[in-house]
Amino acid sequence: MKLANKIAVVTGSSKGIGAAIAMRLAAEGASVIVNYLPHQQGGRG
Repeated sequence: MKLANKIAVVTGSSKGIGAAIAMRLAAEGASVIVNYLPHQQGGRG
């Protein structure tokens, strides 16, 4: 395992490309921290 004893933080990793990257890092042995921040309704004024 190339990434054994390594930690990876992947932002936006709850779906899509970020999720695929997180899965690949985990498959290579890394401990992966998944981050998701939902979009807020409306804008800032």
